[in-house]
Amino acid sequence: MIEAPFTPRQSFSDAPAALAHVQALYQAQVGHLRHHLQAFVTGQMPAARVRAWYPSVRLVTDTVARAESPLSFGFVAGPGAYETTLTRPDVFAGYYREQFDLLLRNHGVALEVGLGNQPIPVHFSVAENDHVEGSLSTQQRGRLRDLFDLPDLAAMDDGIANGTHEPGPREPWPLAFFTAPRVDYSLQRLRHYTGTLPEHFQNFVLFTNYQFYVDEFIRLGHELMSDPGSPYEAFVEPGNVLTPRAGSALAISGQAPPRLPQMPAYHLKRSDNSGITLVNIGVGPANAKNITDHIAVLRPHAWIMLGHCAGLRNSQQLGDYVLAHGYVREDHVLDEELPLWVPIPPLAEIQVALEQAVADVTQLRGQALKTILRTGTVASTDNRNWELLPHPGPERRFSQSRAVALDMESATIAANGFRFRVPYGTLLCVSDKPLHGEIKLPGMANHFYRERVDQHLRIGLRAVELLRQAGAGSLHSRKLRAFAEVAFQ
Repeated sequence: MIEAPFTPRQSFSDAPAALAHVQALYQAQVGHLRHHLQAFVTGQMPAARVRAWYPSVRLVTDTVARAESPLSFGFVAGPGAYETTLTRPDVFAGYYREQFDLLLRNHGVALEVGLGNQPIPVHFSVAENDHVEGSLSTQQRGRLRDLFDLPDLAAMDDGIANGTHEPGPREPWPLAFFTAPRVDYSLQRLRHYTGTLPEHFQNFVLFTNYQFYVDEFIRLGHELMSDPGSPYEAFVEPGNVLTPRAGSALAISGQAPPRLPQMPAYHLKRSDNSGITLVNIGVGPANAKNITDHIAVLRPHAWIMLGHCAGLRNSQQLGDYVLAHGYVREDHVLDEELPLWVPIPPLAEIQVALEQAVADVTQLRGQALKTILRTGTVASTDNRNWELLPHPGPERRFSQSRAVALDMESATIAANGFRFRVPYGTLLCVSDKPLHGEIKLPGMANHFYRERVDQHLRIGLRAVELLRQAGAGSLHSRKLRAFAEVAFQ
């Protein structure tokens, strides 16, 4: 086995020092892999298997006593050893530093930082602009598995987040929801699906299912970049096309792709990562689950669905808003990970911010606000043509559930937020009323979009402002945490 020089585990009582050691370990291990991979590409076969290890952090405590904390995270459940592997400390520097600091303050014991027991797959060590497999011969591709570690799906499942993980007799308890290989896998997928690097993603994420919202967000992004006083420092589009704020020291960079990726992302960046990311997830629960599976590893402070829906009540008008306070899950994509008997509760902080944002943008209050905003249950289905099922079909279930709106993504996004402990919310806009004969028609749709898309997006942006002002600590509700949770947020 060809390994990088061994570094013994060290103890740290200072979060920045612990982070610096993680960064040094990671760079040494990835550098070792890249060196041997580059040699392999040029035809130099290594004499033995090449291996590198992810860094890890461990906390050991022998008492249930800890400092009092108003947060729902930052502490372990009780006596024992807790550990997690770590990756990309460049991307997660601020996040890791915060988690380390909370553990040190809450438990008063040193953190142990060293190399973990999970090898780094060679695919996850490749630099951003390297395309190794295209340079390999058929024989080299055949030998790659023999000489380097490849991604192992058994090391990157979601058992910890799902509550099904059971450590072995001598294994430590997990400190985080995701292992390092699972995080690396999702970072790779984010690049592929969104066309932007994971380091551009912000801590507040908006999802939409219509291009109209993206067009307006792009217009707004460039408008903000022309303002030297904008609170946002850069606007990033697919291809990592970065437009800096006027007067900024940042440089224009990136190149627009020849075609848009499957779920393009756009980022209004702030220096502390508290900006806004907008992702056009397209239509359907499969896309909604896919993208939230991967964004979850970035540990955002909130994600919110802004999309269109079918209004199910005769009292609703086209253009009315629906604030979801419950969900009927007929999307089916999460049935295995999150059973249907698990309730998906509304989160007060998100609900209040969204309702306040509607009031602020529309300038309506009291009864007048209620004429355009309805709070109720949203049903999400995986059947786009549910209307064509024999009558009475799903509409009977929708009526029994008291659903006021129907879409294909909201319940999935909320359920995955609940599953991954990411605060979630949903604000939809009624675009048709199929139960009452008002189906989408081109002329009607154009009028509807002109009237509502801009306002709906501004409501989402205002909600993020309110959430940011309230502070991230108030967002991560105890409703999302289980009995014996991991310590990391």
